[in-house]
Amino acid sequence: MPATSLPDVCVHLQQDQPSAWVRRFAPLIPRGRVLDLACGGGRHSRLLAGLGMDVLGVDRDPQALTATSGERIRTLAFDLEQPCCESDPAFPLGAGRYTGIVVTNYLHRPLLPLLLSSLVEGGVLIYETFAQGNGQFGKPSNPAFLLAPGELLQAVIDHPDRLRLRVLAYEDGYTEQPKPAMVQRICVRHDGAGQASPADSLDLAKADDACPVICAVTGSSGCAPGWCPNSLPSPEIS
Repeated sequence: MPATSLPDVCVHLQQDQPSAWVRRFAPLIPRGRVLDLACGGGRHSRLLAGLGMDVLGVDRDPQALTATSGERIRTLAFDLEQPCCESDPAFPLGAGRYTGIVVTNYLHRPLLPLLLSSLVEGGVLIYETFAQGNGQFGKPSNPAFLLAPGELLQAVIDHPDRLRLRVLAYEDGYTEQPKPAMVQRICVRHDGAGQASPADSLDLAKADDACPVICAVTGSSGCAPGWCPNSLPSPEIS
C-alpha cells in the first residue's frame, strides 16, 4: 500500500471553522483522550476541547501548532510519514489509546489500520478527506492523494477487528460546502462485542427519500444538507 499524503496542500491550515461532518459526529465521542491528527491550526482541537475532551493535536508543522494551543489541548510536532516512525517513542498511535480520533483533509494510507486499532472500546473515528474526481475543482488533484471509491469502507472491512467496528455513517461524492469538492467521509465506532448503543438513536440527518445514500445508524435513506451523489456536476466543470 503506497504512502500518500498531501504535502503541497494546506487546506486544513486555511480553514477556521470546524468541518460540518466533524461537528455532526463529535458528540458521539466518549469523554476521554482524543487525537486530532494533522490538526493544522487546531479548528477541531478547539471544538473537541469545548466538548470536555482532553485533546492531543498532532501536526508535522510546529508553526501551525502555535495556533492550536488552548485549555485541555496538548500539541505534538511529529512527522507521521518519516521512515520507521512507529519505533519512535513519541509516535502517537497505539492499541487502545483514544476515545476518539479526528482526521480531515489528510491522507497517509499506512495509517488507516493503525487509526482503527488506536480506538478504545466505544471509541469513535471521524475521517474526512478528498476523493477521486476532485481535480476538476482544484487541489489536491494528484490521484495518489485522493481516496478511491469505497476506500474508507474497505479499510474497515480489511481490519482484523472488523467484527467489532460499526460504521455509523459514510458518504462518498460531491459536496458544495465549504467549497465544491469530491470527498469521502466516514464515522466508525469500536463497539467491542458489536452491540448497538443508545447513541444509535441520534438524529443524524434530515433525508430526501429520493436520494440513495443510506444512514448506517437510522437505516433511512437521504443525504446531509448540501450533499448528494445524484447532484454530481458535469466533468466539464472546472
